Amino acid sequence: MSGEQLDINLLKNFSPLDGLKRDNLIALARKVQIRELSPQQMLFKEGDTEKRTVYVVSGSLELLDQGKVVEIIQGGKDAARNPIAPLFPRRVAARARDRVQYISIDSDLLDVMLTWDQTGSYEVSELQGQTDAGDDWMTMLLQTKAFHKIPPANIQAIFMRMQQINYKSGDVVLKQGSEGDFFYVLTRGKCLVTRETPLNKDGIKLAELSVGDTFGEEALISDAKRNATVTMQTDGSVMRLGKEDFKRLLNEPMLDWLSAKEAEQIVSAGGKWLDVRLPSEFENHHKDGAINIPLYFIRLKINTLDPAMKYVVCCDTGRRSSAGAYILSERGYHAYVLKGGINSN
Repeated sequence: MSGEQLDINLLKNFSPLDGLKRDNLIALARKVQIRELSPQQMLFKEGDTEKRTVYVVSGSLELLDQGKVVEIIQGGKDAARNPIAPLFPRRVAARARDRVQYISIDSDLLDVMLTWDQTGSYEVSELQGQTDAGDDWMTMLLQTKAFHKIPPANIQAIFMRMQQINYKSGDVVLKQGSEGDFFYVLTRGKCLVTRETPLNKDGIKLAELSVGDTFGEEALISDAKRNATVTMQTDGSVMRLGKEDFKRLLNEPMLDWLSAKEAEQIVSAGGKWLDVRLPSEFENHHKDGAINIPLYFIRLKINTLDPAMKYVVCCDTGRRSSAGAYILSERGYHAYVLKGGINSN
């Protein structure tokens, strides 16, 4: 059964998963598989810090303290309803006594889903009445690593303050060169992101957006004009959040600012400078070893970056780099912002 897709009825056997709403259980089931251990195989060691919430489905798991068996967890018994050795770092080791089937869930993801489930039920039901998309887009947002940094009270406030706007195919959601006033989440339909250049007035294609994708944050963070146009490719809907609410509830908790000394330490330890200025600015002067991806290209080029790498995002003042770092963090990359930019360091 290794790698088998879970049925939500199995998840309901475990605490606190049995308290999740059906929609969140379904979303969780898509991300979790049944895995197997052979007899005497270790599941984790004493002192391990990887944040995974583990449940025994079948078989017997031994918990060991300094090599001595202190407890045996059997699948299907009362003790197996609860997470195995939930404290981090692990106080005990875990070893299969016989063939064991188990499930392992990202602890941060589970915590966010539980928080949303328990603080946002009123807002979910309210929003479901407003949009055909239900709360699928909410679940997608909550599963991103970025939302793990946001305090629970902020998450609740974000969804309470969002407004739904409906569009027809061909409608312009935001226009290049206009003032930034809202952050958007696409909840239904598809969008095209384009940027007009002196050589291409029709605009070059930067990205296609689908349900759960976000846009509009760059102009809000950097207090600049919109750097691209977003057009509906189909009929659809967005949820939007005002500029001040976005900055206070979403942007501030998500960004990690570094002093010049702290940034150099990250790079010296194997990290990378990521300069989001224009190529002409970059060519004039830049940090040694830096790579250059202009801010308006960052969505298009993001797949060329290494998800395991730590990036210190920089520009001349910190404005554009904070927008770039937000986009990277939102998509699960390790991103930091150089405080004050390279002109003051």
